[in-house]
Amino acid sequence: MRATIMYKPYDVGIENVPDAAIQEPTDAVIRIVRACICGSDLWFYRDGPANDHQSMGHEAIGIVEDVGSAVRTVKPGQLVIMPFVYSDGSCLFCGEGLQTACVHGGTFGVGGEAQGAQAEALRIPYADGTLYPLPVEPDEALMPSLLSLSDVMGTGHHAAVTARVQPGGTVAVVGDGAVGLCGVIAAKRLGAEQIIIMGHHDERIALAQEFGATDVVRERGEEGIARVRELTGGYGVKSVLECVGTGQAIETSIGIVRPGGAVGRVGVAHYESLPGPDTFFRNVTISGGPAPVRAYIEDLLPDVMAGTIQPGRVFDSTIGLDGVPDGYRAMDERQSLKVLIRP
Repeated sequence: MRATIMYKPYDVGIENVPDAAIQEPTDAVIRIVRACICGSDLWFYRDGPANDHQSMGHEAIGIVEDVGSAVRTVKPGQLVIMPFVYSDGSCLFCGEGLQTACVHGGTFGVGGEAQGAQAEALRIPYADGTLYPLPVEPDEALMPSLLSLSDVMGTGHHAAVTARVQPGGTVAVVGDGAVGLCGVIAAKRLGAEQIIIMGHHDERIALAQEFGATDVVRERGEEGIARVRELTGGYGVKSVLECVGTGQAIETSIGIVRPGGAVGRVGVAHYESLPGPDTFFRNVTISGGPAPVRAYIEDLLPDVMAGTIQPGRVFDSTIGLDGVPDGYRAMDERQSLKVLIRP
């Protein structure tokens, strides 16, 4: 079978690798029908892979091809969502809905823990706890939004949940990437009244406004902080969704959150520490982390199925597996927001 392999910074290729196969009784094998390139993949693309010849990709939906003898909840022929982490579904943390902390879990396509999903097929450890079977047949119109539930929509929702977005609340979304745009969807869905999108790409800003953003702040740094405060009567917002992961993004987030507010950070952290001791004196809550998207699918899926939310619109380019290297370049150069892969 063919799969995406990263060799060094800015060097991605498609290789023939051994076919995905059952190794443990709790495994399943899925045929990938849709995958994508994540913004977090670009950190590896720019800085170099964690391991030589790293297998890439952690977002997918697929058809179950085979299951191990101990698998009970999925069966061959089913369409399933593959969350970006695998989890046993039975440990303490899975029971609490925090599958990203599963004691037996790991991440697909990162650091060699498991093979990546930018491929024709994939072995799924702990299939019962990981895969989410869908009550539908493959539907071309629904596929992008269903795929978003494997990571990007669930991550935007996690930012909103950990930022304590409430009906009638004030929200700022830091970052106009795919996660930030899904954060706008999540904030609107949870009833926020004012949603400020902080970004500067015209097409993305326009999509954010269609998703429910009420205000736009294009400025960065101190100017951006001042503009958000101006839009909120000088107080700042109650909820901040930090969807970038850079030092400037977290500094901005802390600068725009009001006393008693919360920052939900889901951008992969590329900073050493959180700035500003004044968060203590302002009673600011800082939360978030890798999103337990498996726990959110049941809540979000009905709205996707009904078309009430359409997070699949963040995909603005579709390629085959052979086009993956060009897809990485397009996202790295900001020519594409998020690339969908049809193996």
